[in-house]
Amino acid sequence: MLEDFILAATASSPEIRFLVAENRLSFKGKSYIENTAQFYGPVFTWLDAYLSLEGERTIRVDLAIVYFNSSSFKVFMNFFDRLDQAAASGQIQVAINWYYDPDDDMSQEYGEEFREDLQHVNFQLIAADTGDESPF
Repeated sequence: MLEDFILAATASSPEIRFLVAENRLSFKGKSYIENTAQFYGPVFTWLDAYLSLEGERTIRVDLAIVYFNSSSFKVFMNFFDRLDQAAASGQIQVAINWYYDPDDDMSQEYGEEFREDLQHVNFQLIAADTGDESPF
């Protein structure tokens, strides 16, 4: 059985929580890691194993990312693409909640940009305080 995947936040990396029993994935914090491939490699390995599990399910993905660099942007695009491909199969339904600070136009615009590229997931933009008191 696949174990939960949990990484604590650091000054430059987000808290990541993938809870198998709840079908819930979340990212919270900042992502400006120097070597994103090295940091996010285990995340994608876990995600691929999770998406290959048998059975229909609905996945909830919550992201409250207050800042990220360009290499993290590419990682998130790859992450969303994998979820979109999984949802295209029809066995997995994906609901993505992109929490953004209403005072941060860029965060909202990035969420809109991510949403534009996805066809098979339900991508919601939610104005919320994404600081220490996260919505999830």
